[in-house]
Amino acid sequence: MANEITKTSDNIEDLFNKVSGLIEQARSYVKTSVNTAEVYTKYYIGKYIVEYEQKGNVRAQYGKQVIKDLSKKLTGRFGEGWSADILEKCRKLFVVYSNSATVSRKLNVQEKSATVLRIFEKKVTDAPNFVLSWSHYLILVRIDNEAERNFYEIECASQHWSVRQLQRQVGSCLYERLALSRDKDEVMRLAKEGQTIEKPSDVIKSPLTLEFLGLKPDATYSESKLENAIISKMQQFLLELGKGFLFEARQKRFTFDEDNYYVDLVFYNRLLQCYVLIDLKTDKLSHQDLGQMQMYVNYYDRFVKQDFEKPTIGILLCESKNDALVELTLPKDSHVYASAYQLYLPDKALLQAKVKEWIAEFEENNIEEE
Repeated sequence: MANEITKTSDNIEDLFNKVSGLIEQARSYVKTSVNTAEVYTKYYIGKYIVEYEQKGNVRAQYGKQVIKDLSKKLTGRFGEGWSADILEKCRKLFVVYSNSATVSRKLNVQEKSATVLRIFEKKVTDAPNFVLSWSHYLILVRIDNEAERNFYEIECASQHWSVRQLQRQVGSCLYERLALSRDKDEVMRLAKEGQTIEKPSDVIKSPLTLEFLGLKPDATYSESKLENAIISKMQQFLLELGKGFLFEARQKRFTFDEDNYYVDLVFYNRLLQCYVLIDLKTDKLSHQDLGQMQMYVNYYDRFVKQDFEKPTIGILLCESKNDALVELTLPKDSHVYASAYQLYLPDKALLQAKVKEWIAEFEENNIEEE
């Protein structure tokens, strides 16, 4: 074994020279594109490592030694930042993103610029369109499901999520929650287009995950306490609500027949061009709650919204929803919805299983139709 390791180390010089040249070119690149350059550099480092392993038919235990030897030589020339762990992550980035299905994914962002491509001295045609930072991709490569990974990449790029926001959305199972809140025919669109907002039901996700409020699930709290917690964490709440939401008011009062009514939270969705009213319910949802929200929606549609705006949406945010009660109480064309919320991060394995079941049914139905 010692002889084989020594032989591998002797032959590593070519790999070292390739990686060294790539790093030197990357370091000379303008700072404005440093994030993109870093991702492409590390993608190609991963490519060189994989090609070296395949060419030499390096077995797993010797592959680890190759990584260690390369790390030592790179650290000697370039200093810190080239640990064996980092090189393993470079390898992981290439393995995950080099398959054809991932490379061909479509992002709603600008194509790679020619200046970025010049870092490799020729036009790159065999690499994915990387648009996020290295730190973002360290999160994405840990997602095994390609459809889920594509969704988060598209959303992160279009919504300009920070690394922390991406971590939170992945941890709160945004992909699974959106998938389970939609018709089965629309589930497949998430991986190709991200979250699309075209009709009122597109802004609904159930459950909403409100773990950032800091309220304990097993504690007793009032609706006003829940509202105060949301107001104090409005930035996080808007992120959880999704695309296009603007906050207008809390406890918005309107008067009808000399009686005063108060809407807990009033938002406007600029993508749908409509008001979105939210009432908070910590007790069991009742038909009276639904009727009251329908009245709020009717008032806004008749006296507040302008002619060019779309019909108002009403959302009852409650601990548990009853779809049968909603369907029986409200007319079919109503824009009032019940959405559950939870004060803890969801069980990802359980939601993933549900999504797989939905997709399996979707594919089975398509086969039967053909």
